Amino acid sequence: MCDYSLMSLPNRLAVCGEELVVHKFELGSMGLASVSDISQIQSMPEVPVTGFFARLKNVLFPPVPQQCPAVCVPPGARLLVRDIPEQLQKEMSVAGPVQEVVFTQLATIGFRDALRFKNGLELLMQRLTEGQRVRVLTLSEDEYYPDPVLTERHAGVDSYAGL
Repeated sequence: MCDYSLMSLPNRLAVCGEELVVHKFELGSMGLASVSDISQIQSMPEVPVTGFFARLKNVLFPPVPQQCPAVCVPPGARLLVRDIPEQLQKEMSVAGPVQEVVFTQLATIGFRDALRFKNGLELLMQRLTEGQRVRVLTLSEDEYYPDPVLTERHAGVDSYAGL
């Protein structure tokens, strides 16, 4: 759901329909963050430090900056990736800056979070550009490709409800 490099950061699960952005976190790893979380942290005013002892305390014990939580996406989730650079479009053989992808995890050592394009090519999240926009369409493939047997059963139950 989140690369190992992001597990030490505050994190949470993505929400369907949420707007996310590719963000470079404090540890240097690329991941997803909520647009609202980033704007909330950026809008927090800095408290001015006055007085000799307050400054000394700041030097010896610097304040811990507010961290933006990493947003974890489960494998199989469908995402809409925007702002794909032209070079990456060519490399991944996709047409246009907006593509629907499936979030997946590769069985590699190190970074493992990746995006699978419709043509089957996979791209590590670390290769995305900071600031790229991503929308969560569904949290699992099951939401998009429902089980036909279950769909028929539910349709049958609904049709007999009036009898």
